Amino acid sequence: MDTATTFFMGMGPVSQALAASLFTWGMTALGAAVVFMAREINRKLLDGMLGFAAGVMIAASFWSLLAPGIALAEEMGTPGWLPAAAGFLAGGAFLRMLDFILPHLHLNAPRSEAEGIATSWRRSTLLVLAITLHNIPEGLAVGVGFGAVAAGYPAASLGGAVALALGIGIQNLPEGTAVSVPLRREGLSRLKCFWYGQLSGVVEPVAAVLGAALVFWSKPILPYALSFAAGAMIFVVVEELIPESQRGGNTDLATLGALLGFTTMMVLDVALG
Repeated sequence: MDTATTFFMGMGPVSQALAASLFTWGMTALGAAVVFMAREINRKLLDGMLGFAAGVMIAASFWSLLAPGIALAEEMGTPGWLPAAAGFLAGGAFLRMLDFILPHLHLNAPRSEAEGIATSWRRSTLLVLAITLHNIPEGLAVGVGFGAVAAGYPAASLGGAVALALGIGIQNLPEGTAVSVPLRREGLSRLKCFWYGQLSGVVEPVAAVLGAALVFWSKPILPYALSFAAGAMIFVVVEELIPESQRGGNTDLATLGALLGFTTMMVLDVALG
C-alpha cells in the first residue's frame, strides 16, 4: 500500500477530507508563491497549464466521481444512469447559479466582461473570486470521495479518494500561479499577490468537510452527490478553463496540456484506486 493511502488510514471521513483538502489548498499556495520569483508568466506556459488543469478535472469527473457513483447506485438497486444524470445536471445548474450571482472576472478578460451581479469591486478582487468559484466543486469532490469510502461501498476505495486529492492538488499548482502572477500586473505587492492567490483555495477545505459530512450521514444521496460534484467540475472546465486556455491563440499547446492532465489523473486513479 502506498504511503499517501497509509497516511489516511485510521482517520474518520471528515478528518480525511480535511487533511486532503488542506493538501490541495497548500498546493494552491505553493503555486501562488511563484509570484515571489517572477513578475510575469509566459502566455504559452499559462495556456498549457490551464489546459492541464482542464484535463485533470475531466478525468477526475469520470474515474473518481461518475463511475463510482453509477456503481454505487446499482449496488443500491437503483438504475445507474438515474442519479448520474440527475446529479450531474444539478451540479452544473448549481455552478451556473453561482456564476450568475457571484461577481467575478476571468483571467486576461477586460473589466467589461465581468460576470455576476454588477459591482464596483476592484479588478483584482474579481479575478480572485473567479478562481475561488471553481475551487468549490474541487473541494466538494474531495470530500464526497472520502465520504463514499466511509459509507462502506465496494465501488469506493481509499486509494481512489487519495488519487482524486493528489490529482486536484497537482492541478492547483498552476491555478495558484495563474491567479497570483496576473495580480502583480494589477499593481499589487508580491506579498498581497501571494495572499490573494492562496486565499482562492481556502474554500476547498470548507467544501470538502461539508461534502464528506453530508454523504456520510445521509448515505442514500451518495451517488447523486458524486455526480453533482462531477457536473460542477465539468461546468467549470467548459465555461472557464478551456475557453481561457484558447484565448491566447495557443490552441495546440493548450490541447496537449489537457491530454497530459487527463492522462495524469487517469493513471493516478487506476494505479491507486
